[in-house]
Amino acid sequence: MISSNQMDLVMILSLVFSLAVGYFIFVPEPFKSKYYCKSLDSPRISEILLYSILAVFIFMFMDLQTDISNFLGLNPSLNYDRYMLMLEGNKVSYFQSLATPMLTYFSGVVYLLGFSFLLIFTFVVLLYTQNTEVLKEYAMAFTFIYLAAYTFYILFPVDVTGHVLPGMPPLLYQLSPPAILRILTFCDPGLKNSFPSLHAALSVMATLFILFRTDLRRYKVFAVGTTIFILFAILYLGIQWITDMIGGIILAFAVYFVATRISKTRFKDEDIHLYMR
Repeated sequence: MISSNQMDLVMILSLVFSLAVGYFIFVPEPFKSKYYCKSLDSPRISEILLYSILAVFIFMFMDLQTDISNFLGLNPSLNYDRYMLMLEGNKVSYFQSLATPMLTYFSGVVYLLGFSFLLIFTFVVLLYTQNTEVLKEYAMAFTFIYLAAYTFYILFPVDVTGHVLPGMPPLLYQLSPPAILRILTFCDPGLKNSFPSLHAALSVMATLFILFRTDLRRYKVFAVGTTIFILFAILYLGIQWITDMIGGIILAFAVYFVATRISKTRFKDEDIHLYMR
């Protein structure tokens, strides 16, 4: 049986390999390393560090979810899945009428690896193309989404569909090896981080930045296709409600608007300041 540490290693190696492949496919030639190294000492690169560190800190903060819930004195059995049932019934279970072993493993790979690749490589490609302002907006949006979702996860926990709806197993948690489940519980200890869907929110947010803030045509096609598969996977695998997905998409658009608006306002103020000088 593969241990959790071995599974972590497999995931990391798979992700590193996919990032290397993505580098050769999606990074424009003028921005590849032999040209790019000359600009690594640019003072604008150092500006990104604060945003990046903040985003990483917020992600690691997720591990303290149980401790924060206990500190606030919240009932461990608190759950709002009954409201999801009232809103949509068992409509999401229709997605599993398509279930096959191959589709289940493919969806699992998209959920685990495709999602991680999309988030990390978007950061990488923005860095390599020297799109520093968009990179800062992306890091801000990432942070805002986690903060918003984290509040819901603590105060309004909702069970995954596979633990609520009869006849709809949580296919993701049943994938072999069992170490996959142990990895998933790192970010979601009680498997109740359902609304809003972080997979929907973060993947849609990343795609919005790629579509409207870059000129990377090949990566735009890849990002849209991957995001569509991610949205399908979260419903098919028995881990998200349709309402979770809709909530995540709305959150992504709202945060994208806020992050880009903050950036535009700051640039406008800087231009006024320079003009007055």
